[in-house]
Amino acid sequence: MMFNDIKLLLIQKFGEAVITGEETGGLQPALLINPDDIVAVCLELRNNPKTYFDFLSSLSGVHYNDENNRYGVVYHLASIPFKLQLTLKISKPYNRESTELPEFKSVTSVYRTADWHERETYDLLGIFFEGHPDLRRILLPDDWEGFPLRKDYQIAEYYKGIKID
Repeated sequence: MMFNDIKLLLIQKFGEAVITGEETGGLQPALLINPDDIVAVCLELRNNPKTYFDFLSSLSGVHYNDENNRYGVVYHLASIPFKLQLTLKISKPYNRESTELPEFKSVTSVYRTADWHERETYDLLGIFFEGHPDLRRILLPDDWEGFPLRKDYQIAEYYKGIKID
C-alpha cells in the first residue's frame, strides 16, 4: 500500500477533514492529521489488515515558534509485516500568554510504546497528553521548573544551590 492509498483509505473512513495537509518534499512523506482524530487514525492504521502499522517507532514533540506559536507531535509508524513506514504529524497554535500547557490526545491506548515517548515529550517540551496513564517527568527531577527544549525557556542560574553553567 502506497502513501496515496493510505491517504485515500483514511479519507474514506473518516472524511476529508481528517487530513489537514501533506508533506511530500522530504525523504519520507507525512500526512498532517487533525489533532482531534489522531487516536482513531492510529487505531485504524494499526487494526486495518491492509496497513497493519503495528509499531510506533518514534514520537517527538515540536515547537515550531512560528507566527501561531504552534506545538506539534510527529509519529513514525512502521508496519513490520508489510515493510512500510509512515509519518503522521499533528499541530495546533498555542497562546504565548497561556499558563496552560499545549495539549494533545495520548495514543498509549493504541501503542504502549507511546508511554515513555509521551513522558519524554512532556518532560522536555511541556506538551500535555490527555488520557496518558502516568504523565510525569522521566528525565528531569520532579521539582524541575520549566521545559528545557522550549524555544522560550529561560535557563536557571541555580538548581538546589548549585550554579548551572
